[in-house]
Amino acid sequence: VSRTASVDYMVVAGGGGGATNGGGGGGAGGYRASGYGPSPLQGSTQELGLGTYAVTVGAGGAGKAGGPGIPTNAKGSNSVFGSITSIGGGKGNAATPKECGVDGGSGGGASYNNHPIGLGNTPPTDPPQGNNGGTTSGPGFPAGGGGGGGATAVGSNAPGATTGGAGGAGAPNAIIGSATTYAGGGGGGVTAGSGGTAGSGGAGGGGPGGNANAPTNAATSGCANTGGGGGGGGATVPPGSVGAGGSGGSGIVIARANAGQGITL
Repeated sequence: VSRTASVDYMVVAGGGGGATNGGGGGGAGGYRASGYGPSPLQGSTQELGLGTYAVTVGAGGAGKAGGPGIPTNAKGSNSVFGSITSIGGGKGNAATPKECGVDGGSGGGASYNNHPIGLGNTPPTDPPQGNNGGTTSGPGFPAGGGGGGGATAVGSNAPGATTGGAGGAGAPNAIIGSATTYAGGGGGGVTAGSGGTAGSGGAGGGGPGGNANAPTNAATSGCANTGGGGGGGGATVPPGSVGAGGSGGSGIVIARANAGQGITL
């Protein structure tokens, strides 16, 4: 005789780090859930047998620091519960050194050097775990970086030469009782002579980007335990003041079972 129990879950991976120098916002960590959120994104409950199940909560990816020769930003780490794996958010696209946006749960946004965006839902799941990042208003500067993708929306394309794209919106989920939004993308940064309007972070913990005025050219990190992407840093050109990209927010794993099933969480 076998015994199984139906367990609801929400598994969100770590968000991707934002780039700098008018860089793209980091993509949100992959979002996978069995219920309590938007119906198009509801997967099946997990049927778990007797035993112990490890849980992994993905860390957010580091944002890229300002200045030449600085180590690059990083993709978020995966989160795992049972048979469900959510993929870390793609890092934002950097202009210097020239890099492409990185694929992931949600993809990172593009930088002013007009490199390709990062793709979301990579590798693919059904329902999808995320969306693509947004494009830049470049090539060349002044320009805005694209927003990172979120759980329910693509990252916005940068709408103008001195405006960054907004991060894609995340997904609300009420698995803990009240609805909280998770997995928003990071906003794109701005490279310009001064000012500009950085992209806002997507609902669900996405960090806003940085504009072209020091010290506000540094972006904001994604919120912890949301899987939000980090914002893309801004830059003032000239004289070359470069703000850091924000780090991605850590992910979260929540499991929920009905009373009387004999499950300890």
